[in-house]
Amino acid sequence: MKVPASFFLALSIAQRHPSRRLLSHIWLLSFLALVLGSTPAKAQSAVVLVGSGSTVPAPLYNRWAQEYDKRNPNMQMRYLPVGTSEGIKQISHGAGDFAAGEAQLTDKERKEGSLIELPVVLIGIVPIYNLPEVHQELRLSGEVLAGIFLGDVTTWNAPQIVKLNPEIALPNLPIQVVNRPPGKGSNYVLTDFLSKISAKFRAQIGVTPSPKWPVGAPAERSSDMADKVKNSPGSIGYVEYQYAVKGGIPQAAVLNRAGKFVKASTESMTAACEAAEAPGWKGFSASLSNTPGADSFPITSFSWIYLRIKSTDSARAAALSNLLDWIYTDGQRFAVQEGYSELPPPLLAAVRKKVKDLQ
Repeated sequence: MKVPASFFLALSIAQRHPSRRLLSHIWLLSFLALVLGSTPAKAQSAVVLVGSGSTVPAPLYNRWAQEYDKRNPNMQMRYLPVGTSEGIKQISHGAGDFAAGEAQLTDKERKEGSLIELPVVLIGIVPIYNLPEVHQELRLSGEVLAGIFLGDVTTWNAPQIVKLNPEIALPNLPIQVVNRPPGKGSNYVLTDFLSKISAKFRAQIGVTPSPKWPVGAPAERSSDMADKVKNSPGSIGYVEYQYAVKGGIPQAAVLNRAGKFVKASTESMTAACEAAEAPGWKGFSASLSNTPGADSFPITSFSWIYLRIKSTDSARAAALSNLLDWIYTDGQRFAVQEGYSELPPPLLAAVRKKVKDLQ
């Protein structure tokens, strides 16, 4: 099935202009109609599952679509990166088969949309920066990051940053803050961490995918954030770990709850998850930020898949069950290949059991 270029054009416009997000809803519905209504006669039994949501795991879902589609021409998957909040809105309104993102569902969303979230992979939101003359690893704390994103810390040689990096000759350079617009999962993860660390940040911003940032220039997508910081000396932003690694962008070590500066890695994200989840391994919607443990990266989170608990379409429900079975088995190895951290084995086993219970 070929999707018209006009669909992707309208979706791109909607992503770049939040005031036009209604377009993404209209075009997602149009895409679903196209998928459901334009299947060739010789493949009437084909089911194309459609998901929408965060750009944070978009490379992973795109890879999953490529690999999953090879298995069976009658079971296909597509993913549309429209943002976490928009993805939740779409699945709540019955558009699409699943959504994805990094924000915990509210009780209202679970009840009114009959939704459930299941962890898919571990992600880390890392502070990225551009200081061409600084070649040592920068260290930052939650308090300093809160000050930067609140506009209280405005230069790279501010006393708060110098204190954490006494061995680095920091430049007298204005900090150019880059942030994300409303509705983004990376906003939720970062604000969750900073709200636990800074009382001022908690009172002024709070935990939300749609913070009202007092300073900074927005970057619509995760890839836009990476590009903007990479090309803007003096800038700081935040992006999912694999975007920083693949883009070759410096990332700061962050002070964790144990008083140790830790960089994001597969091991440090797994340590954060284990600290929050073991030994029960049942907190499928748990916050993983600022967990205890010397090796825990403090801005760790699950990336969730959001699902409707009930379906009236038995064929699509069966196809979705097949996709979920694949995601939590073969799909996990592709997550590692794409730079994400797979779920620890005990948690993965618990999620697989939950998936079977839903079926």
